[in-house]
Amino acid sequence: MHTTLPADPSLIDSRQAAWRLLTTLGLVVLGNSSMYVVSVVLPTVQTEFGVGRADASLPYTLIMICLGIGGLWTGRMADRHGLMPVLWVGALAVCGGFVWAGLSGSIWAFGFAHALLGLLGSSSTFAPLMADTALWWNRRRGIAVAVCASGNYIAGTLWPPLVQHGIETIGWRHTYVLMGLACGLGMFVLSLRMRQRPPLVLHAPANTHAPVIDRNRPFGLSPAYAQTLVCAAAVACCVAMSMPQVHIVAYCSDLGFGAARGAEMLSLMLACGIVSRLVSGVICDRIGGIRTLLLGSALQGVALLLFLPFDGLVPLYVISALFGLFQGGIVPSYAIIVREHFAPEEAGARVGAVIMATLVGMALGGWLSGWVFDVTGSYKAAFINGMAWNLLNLSIAGWLYWRTRR
Repeated sequence: MHTTLPADPSLIDSRQAAWRLLTTLGLVVLGNSSMYVVSVVLPTVQTEFGVGRADASLPYTLIMICLGIGGLWTGRMADRHGLMPVLWVGALAVCGGFVWAGLSGSIWAFGFAHALLGLLGSSSTFAPLMADTALWWNRRRGIAVAVCASGNYIAGTLWPPLVQHGIETIGWRHTYVLMGLACGLGMFVLSLRMRQRPPLVLHAPANTHAPVIDRNRPFGLSPAYAQTLVCAAAVACCVAMSMPQVHIVAYCSDLGFGAARGAEMLSLMLACGIVSRLVSGVICDRIGGIRTLLLGSALQGVALLLFLPFDGLVPLYVISALFGLFQGGIVPSYAIIVREHFAPEEAGARVGAVIMATLVGMALGGWLSGWVFDVTGSYKAAFINGMAWNLLNLSIAGWLYWRTRR
């Protein structure tokens, strides 16, 4: 059913590669819809099932954890069998997961449905598509991968206001069923254009102007120790990052602005994240991955701090936009750090581990913020908790950067 032979290397950077990138972008937008939809429906689900804010945040936690685990499997399957069969499984999981969630009778059934969405649905359009995109581009590889990764934030920009409108007009259950049918069918149709395997090419030569780095001793440390520190930094930054992304809708509802305003802020936040993600690629090329991480982490901390004194409607829109502009480039910087400091033959496994750490951080942060809210009755404490995790990330990144300067 699918082409088993690699494409002709002459197709790299070609018009066909551009069309494939456009198809990939559509697949990412459809496949990653669930991780942002669940944030919008959180207040409604909490009320209907009569649970606390922490329990209502569990579906987001499950989807992010399963997305990280599923990425390891879907990436391996794509290497063996090609992208199209993996995307078919993903389309079926997206359709079934949304429909199951829409018909669920408890918060646990709702949560397990989102686990399916992450494990086989979203994961099929995350790591495998980024890896595939990198193989179809050479001269413009950085911007191509950035475009692919931006599909995640385009999903976060597009779906929240549409889903909020659906909740207000036909209810969240019917909205979920329609989401499943639309996204599942759309993924299946687009997957038919991903039949061709990518070309087999050698890695591009390293930049001759870059400083010489001992990749057997990243940051002057053992590879295992360095990997552990980078993964710890990834968890910490994403615990902080998830707080506004997961809870901005509920926060606006608690302030009396309504869920619709919160959905608009989430959409604005992620739209600005698209800009940030693309610009970060240019910044990384100029100053390197570890400096880009330091810059993004410091700015993210500033944005979190601004949520404490300002809780008016207009200030929240402005801060949401700033948060999106500041944090969008953090996660891609980890992939650059791995490429700059670790052995290239280990890059795939190490990038996968770090990306999984970021997803664990997002999952933990989504639940932890809800738990802090339940304990304290205030999102102020949850923002302070996010700032503490962000400070941990900044400390690790700063120490690693200091070691590169020795």
